[in-house]
Amino acid sequence: MRRDPLHRRCAAGSPTIMEDAKLSEAQSRQLAELKEELENFAEIALRLKPQPGEIPRLPGIDMFGATIPLVGPIGGDHIIYLDFQQRHDLDVRIEKAKKRGLEQIAANLEELKRTAGVLLADVSGHRITDAVLAAMLHQSFLVGALYELEMSGMMTTRLFENINNRFYRSSSVRKFVTMIYGEINIDGRFRFISAGHHPPLVFSNEFDRFMDIHPDLLVSYPPIGTMPSKTDPDLSRRPSILGYKDKYTVNELRLMSPGDILLLYTDGLKEHERGHESYFPVRLEAVIRECKGEPARRIFEAIRNDLLGFAPPADDVSCVLIKKS
Repeated sequence: MRRDPLHRRCAAGSPTIMEDAKLSEAQSRQLAELKEELENFAEIALRLKPQPGEIPRLPGIDMFGATIPLVGPIGGDHIIYLDFQQRHDLDVRIEKAKKRGLEQIAANLEELKRTAGVLLADVSGHRITDAVLAAMLHQSFLVGALYELEMSGMMTTRLFENINNRFYRSSSVRKFVTMIYGEINIDGRFRFISAGHHPPLVFSNEFDRFMDIHPDLLVSYPPIGTMPSKTDPDLSRRPSILGYKDKYTVNELRLMSPGDILLLYTDGLKEHERGHESYFPVRLEAVIRECKGEPARRIFEAIRNDLLGFAPPADDVSCVLIKKS
């Protein structure tokens, strides 16, 4: 008796055409569900991105920043703005502190009316899992900021010690986060802490170039989560193989003259290149020199257009410009 190919497949235990069709339907459903989940996550990630109205507005200070993503809206770079006046009702908090006899907290809150904060983070990668870490940092930072206002009336290094220790317990050293958080005051003072992040650049309007900054003013610490702080009271619960981080200290720079520009940036800008030709810092400086008289947003747009014309990015690129006007 001659057996046809289908009979031989069935006899050998191979799936039938009917089973193949069912398997294909199941795979299609799984792919559709996965696509829907990815779309949901992309929507969440977009909601965490700063909106135009969130960029701080302070007298005498012009600020703008954004990310040039490598792959769609989901990536490892992240910016958070803190315009304390816009985000929080400081007058209500000040009155509440005074009623409780907390005069120093009330004074600190009053000073926040003259101050704006910005956090720039860079997760080591630009995939969905990297965006998850950026989202974790986003939420922990903003929730922690609320407690800081209640307890101190200002942002303190305690918040960043807690974030660092929390990330140390929940993430892998193979996937780290660099971060810089700074606050600009209307008098031109920029106070910041750095966790493994590139130091700020200051472009002098008077001298028409990036200024040399003494290393003592640019103290940095290991990336977020790579090692716990020496001040962590729970160190004995999880010893660190890599050692322990010193307590964060705050650096301070000053934009002394009108037209001075401070620049925060991520790896994507620092390492941008075309063959063996680097974009940073010579060409970047030249672009800023050409348009230094423009508002911060126009300067950012000039950098973005020139950078993209120079070479396709190999990573997410983010920068924030703070200009003294």
